[in-house]
Amino acid sequence: MLKPEIQESLNAQIIREMYSSNLYLSMAAYYASNNLNGFANWMRLQAEEELMHALKIFDYVLNRNGKVELNQIPAPPTTWQAPIEPFEDSYKHEQLISSQINEIQDIAFRLKDYATVSFLNWFADEQVEE
Repeated sequence: MLKPEIQESLNAQIIREMYSSNLYLSMAAYYASNNLNGFANWMRLQAEEELMHALKIFDYVLNRNGKVELNQIPAPPTTWQAPIEPFEDSYKHEQLISSQINEIQDIAFRLKDYATVSFLNWFADEQVEE
C-alpha cells in the first residue's frame, strides 16, 4: 500500500505527464500548421511517449493498491512566435519534469518506500536521455 504522501505525489505526476503529452501535441499542431512536418512528427512522438509515462505511473499506483485520482489538466500554449521556441520550451519543460521526479524520489527515500524509489529510477534515467 502506498503511503498517502507518495500516492498524492504520484497522482500529481500523472497529471504533469498528461500535461506534457498535451504540450507536445500542441507543439506538433503548431509545426504542422506551419508546414514543418518533420518537427510535427517529432513532437507527436514525444506526446505519445509522455502519455505512456502517465500510464506507467497510473499502473504503478494501482499495482501498489493505491487510488488514482485524476485532476484537471491545464491547457498548454497553442502558439509560438518562431519555430525554435517550442524546442526551447520543451527543453525547459523537461528540466522541470526532471526536478519533479527528483522531488518524488526524495519523498520516497524519506519515507523509506524503496519500491517507489526503484520505480522512479526508470523515470530519472529517461529524463537524462531526454
